[in-house]
Amino acid sequence: PDGTSVILDADAGWIDPAPAAATIDWCRTEMAERRSAHAIALAHSVAPARLADGTRLEVFANLASVGDAKLAVENGAEGCGLLRTEFIFAEASKAPDEQSQRQIYADIAAALDGRPMIVRTIDIGGDKPVEYLPFPHEANPALGQRGIRFALQMPDILRTQLRAILQGVPRAQLRIMLPMIVEVAEIQAVRAMLDAECASLGIAPGVELGIMVETPAAVLIADQLAAHADFLSIGSNDLAQYVLAMDRGNAALVSRVDAYHPAVLQAVALTGQAAVRHHRWLGLCGGLASDPKGAPLLVGLGCHELSAVPRAIPEIKQVLARWTHGECIRLAERALALESAEAVRNLLAEEVR
Repeated sequence: PDGTSVILDADAGWIDPAPAAATIDWCRTEMAERRSAHAIALAHSVAPARLADGTRLEVFANLASVGDAKLAVENGAEGCGLLRTEFIFAEASKAPDEQSQRQIYADIAAALDGRPMIVRTIDIGGDKPVEYLPFPHEANPALGQRGIRFALQMPDILRTQLRAILQGVPRAQLRIMLPMIVEVAEIQAVRAMLDAECASLGIAPGVELGIMVETPAAVLIADQLAAHADFLSIGSNDLAQYVLAMDRGNAALVSRVDAYHPAVLQAVALTGQAAVRHHRWLGLCGGLASDPKGAPLLVGLGCHELSAVPRAIPEIKQVLARWTHGECIRLAERALALESAEAVRNLLAEEVR
């Protein structure tokens, strides 16, 4: 009922619907301490992300609006690691035209003030349908027409988006990323389309074109994909869902769809090894990248860039500054030898401060 006090700790995963007075006092103290710690981290967040040994990393932000971009810059983001463009389509009553899209991309790029901007092409379908686009009923939409599969089935929409991106985002900032890639032919098809649109606009070819690694298939052929993509970025939310064969939208399973599961970490490590072999940089976006305690582990698994929610960025930079690259690798080796996500979380709780 209205006026009831409830305590929710999303980090720890618990809720107290009827907290005692002592619990409320503890919560207030905890919140004050967290605000103070965040303020300290925020004061140093403008500096570039580096490990204790000087190794340079990039801590970017996940964005979906101009407001997100401004908040990210305020929190020390060094760029946008994932611009979710589906919001442009979801908020429209019909497919947005080139001009309207171009202005949105230009506004976000301006808010980033010259920082890199990785734009993910339209990723709808599955759990993100759009009413005005033809989506037949699917028994399992997570395994259906989504991501790049949908985009290549609707090439006019993809071409319009590519043209808007090319004109809206300054070349020095721009990187384009493709979702749900599972084979080389998909990269080749989009690259041909991208080169054609560059030519028609009088823009020099060679825009960086990367892919998201979100499925076991992409992990297993990461060497092939890395030979054709300019960079790789792991989508940890979908990767966990597909590696573990658990629907992250299923309330009965949500606590078990854990990206710290050793199988998911092995997938990250395999992708990292492929990236090294092909001299590609590897990023990671999704919930996993927004946990400051997990940052040294992800670096140890081979990530060069983490894309997080804006508010987590100061703490991520702060944590990374305490670790050397060798220490990150040794932490990753220990995590990969464990048998459960819970064991990995316990390791991080003990070792990462």
